[in-house]
Order: sequence, then structure tokens, then C-alpha cells
Amino acid sequence: MAVYTRINSEDMAALVAEFGVGELVSAKGIAEGVSNSNWLVETRGTPDAGRFILTVYEERTDTRDLPFFLNLLDHLAAAGCPVPRTIHDRNGAAWRTIDTPQGEKMLALIEFLPGVSADDPSPAQAHAVGAALAQVHLAGHDFAQTRADGMGPDAWRGFVRDCAGRWGEIDPALEQVPELVDSAIARWPDALPVSTIHADLFPDNVLLVGNDVSGMIDFYFACTGPMAYDIAVTHAAWSFAPDGRSFDRSVGDALLAGYRSVRVPGEAERAALPALAQAGCLRFLLTRAFDRLNTPADALVTRKDPLAFLRRHEFYRRQGASIFDALD
Repeated sequence: MAVYTRINSEDMAALVAEFGVGELVSAKGIAEGVSNSNWLVETRGTPDAGRFILTVYEERTDTRDLPFFLNLLDHLAAAGCPVPRTIHDRNGAAWRTIDTPQGEKMLALIEFLPGVSADDPSPAQAHAVGAALAQVHLAGHDFAQTRADGMGPDAWRGFVRDCAGRWGEIDPALEQVPELVDSAIARWPDALPVSTIHADLFPDNVLLVGNDVSGMIDFYFACTGPMAYDIAVTHAAWSFAPDGRSFDRSVGDALLAGYRSVRVPGEAERAALPALAQAGCLRFLLTRAFDRLNTPADALVTRKDPLAFLRRHEFYRRQGASIFDALD
């Protein structure tokens, strides 16, 4: 959800026309996020016209995974989960290619869903998000395709190497990260129940109408993985102030209670949550640090602070299992 690739108005109109959703009215770049280039597109003139999200897939998204991502959206939507459907082009394809100065890139058009993201989520909203996450986990059991987590433990040491010698350019406190990563990998739990997980369910990836979830979006880190890890990542994403300096227990407990209202995690999953929460914090710390050091200066993108997740990591390390008592 950023804009790295530039598309002029004529090329944008031609692209949108290939999807049979009417004449292009406007296309506005979306600056939030860090992974792909996105536009809010509006069309008119046909029964299928409306508002859509056009995504161009950038370096971090392996386009070989597009069938997984896009088929997953259609699978979850068919199961009643609040996710957007994909828009297929005139030839029935769910994605197309575009030539850019950086080479050929792939793109897709996705249904736009109503709602707004919560800057300061309430317990009622967090409860709804927890329930929706559990719904995705249950529906994901029936999804035939699988995908390894490209941002999981196997990738973390690569980010450590990429940032080696440069942690201090961000903050000296990050010099401890390589040791923390080694510890998290050593403590990664085995044999937990798996499903298809979102793995990136931050507030800006959830649309709300009042206290109800109207849309869960940006599934481009979705993978086959431990459901408990997805719970831990979502808890870390929703329960803290954006800078990681304060924790809202009422929001965290509501999110866990909402999840439990749909699916009850097993004992092994609950026991693993403290370690998984710390691991999830490091995953986002690492990608934020990499982006801070490597994002082009002229990219239309919101750079995020890796220290916000170092603070979360320390909180989970101090608190231990008690912070997840709402799942009992």
C-alpha cells in the first residue's frame, strides 16, 4: 500500500478498460504501507463500474505467489469472510502485466469495500477483529493451496545480514537485534496447529463500519502457518499505541475474547503465545529497519519506526503468559 511505480493517466485508463468495469474516472495513489504500489480507482458507465483497488506488485511480493493470494481472496469471500473479491479481466485472468522502467511487473484489480481503519481502536472493534480472524482461520482449513511464510524465521537472518553495521544509523538500541533474532529462532515452537493465516493484520488492513468488520485486506503476506502466530501478531498490532510505548489491556483482551468466541485455541497454542509475540515483534522490526535503510528517497511511502516493535518486544518479554489470559 504505497506508490513506487508511476503510471500515467493514459496507461491507467487502458489498464482499467481491460477489466471491463467501465471508464476510468480517477485513480489516486495510496501512500500508507510499504510493500506494493496501490491506487484507489473509480469508474463509471457500466453496471460493473464502481470503486476498486489497483495493485502493482513490487520487489517484496513474489509474483509466483499471486495465484495463492488471489485465489485465497475468492475462497474466503465464498466462505462468508469479510474480504474483497478479485476482478478478472476480459480474458478471465485475475492479473495482468505492465511494462515499467524497472521492468515488467504484475498487477491486479480488487473489489473496494466500504469502511474506515481505526486509528484508536475500541474494545468492541477489537472483539470484532478477533472474531473475524478466527473465521479466516477456520475457512482457511479448506483452502487447497499452501504457501511458506516468506517473512518467517527462515528470512530473519537475511534481514539481519542486510542491516549489519547500519543499526546505529537508526538507533543504537537496535544493535541487540541480531542476538534477539537468534534467540527467537531457537525458541520457535514446533507442531502447532496450522491454517491459512493473514500474518499482517494491522489496523490499516481492517475496514470497519462502526464496530463491525466490513473488510480484511492486504493478504500479500498470507501463508500457511501456525494460527497462534497470527493471533500473536494481531495482538501486537492492535493493543499498543503506534509508537509501542503504551499497551491497552482492554483492547488486547477484547481481541482475544473475540477470537475465542469463534475458535478456542489449544493448550499448546496458548503456551506458545509469549514466544510467538516476541518473534512477531522482531519480524516487523526487521522489515521496518530494512525499509528505513533502503527505501528510495523519492518513493511515495510512509516510513515506519522499527523501535516501536523493539518496545513491544520488551513488553512481551517482561509480561509473559499472563497477557494472554483472556483466551483461557
